[in-house]
Amino acid sequence: MQVTPLVWIVTILVTIAFFVYEFFAHVRKPHEPSLGEAARWSAFYIGLALLFGVGIGVTNGWTFGGEYFAGYLTEKALSLDNLFLFIVIMTGFAVPRIYQQKVLMIGIVIALIMRGAFIAVGAALIENFSWVFYLFGALLLVLAIQQLKGDHGDPSDGRFMRLVRRILPVTDEYHEDRLVVRKDGRRFVTPMLLTIVAIGFIDLLFALDSIPAIYGLTEEAYIVFTANAFALMGLRQLYFLIGGLLERLVYLGQGLAAILGFIAVKLVLHALHVNEVPFINGGEPVPWAFDIPIWFSLTFIAGTIAIATVASLVKTRADRSRAVEEAAQR
Repeated sequence: MQVTPLVWIVTILVTIAFFVYEFFAHVRKPHEPSLGEAARWSAFYIGLALLFGVGIGVTNGWTFGGEYFAGYLTEKALSLDNLFLFIVIMTGFAVPRIYQQKVLMIGIVIALIMRGAFIAVGAALIENFSWVFYLFGALLLVLAIQQLKGDHGDPSDGRFMRLVRRILPVTDEYHEDRLVVRKDGRRFVTPMLLTIVAIGFIDLLFALDSIPAIYGLTEEAYIVFTANAFALMGLRQLYFLIGGLLERLVYLGQGLAAILGFIAVKLVLHALHVNEVPFINGGEPVPWAFDIPIWFSLTFIAGTIAIATVASLVKTRADRSRAVEEAAQR
């Protein structure tokens, strides 16, 4: 893709404008969004993301369009897992519902900034060091195994947060949505600030798997950035729309593990296809290695998400029916 500096600047400014509008229109005044409000804005952002992908396909060819859609689907699926941990953190810190929008907004902005930094670093590595595909592939295999285990723990009570609590004096209660308060002449941080710190830490961990994952689908930094930006846009509304549904997606972790594992294999095959590492095949490309076409990647990712979602809903419905029957028998 030929992306000029002007296009980059306009894209970044428009992205910032969306988040600024979100803050002043919806987040500045604390409130809990209604189901209708969350549904309307979720549909708007998903529709905008799909329209943007069509625009890439029309203007730059459907190879790049397919890469964008595969990347967007992958990042959206990973964002849902991110959203589940946001729920765990909010519950752990007992954040009042009317203030959760602010925490989510700050967390999403932190996520976008961190991913932007990783995108820039990833692009530079890929451009100058082809061996990085091996590294990304190995990292994704490890992350796929971790997803398969599915034990995220409680981020609000992990080692990192216990260290933060030892360093910073923390109040026992919330003071509206303030981050810092003064009591008896001393300055204290509130649980609101701890929640934001915890979400920022989780964002850092998720950036470590989301960026290598999408670079396994495209080497275009512009597609990587826009797919990530659109995946994060509307995440706040999605939190209030499907918060309860996320608990029913019991096979989401396995689905993400399959996607990350698939992309890891794709990365390793691509690394072998363009190999320059001296101790592998004498520094020459491996003849039998091939690049998996983007249409297959897109089909695999979409199919995996669909299967994981349907299987999860079937299982939770069966478990619920079984629980009702057992309760009736008692």
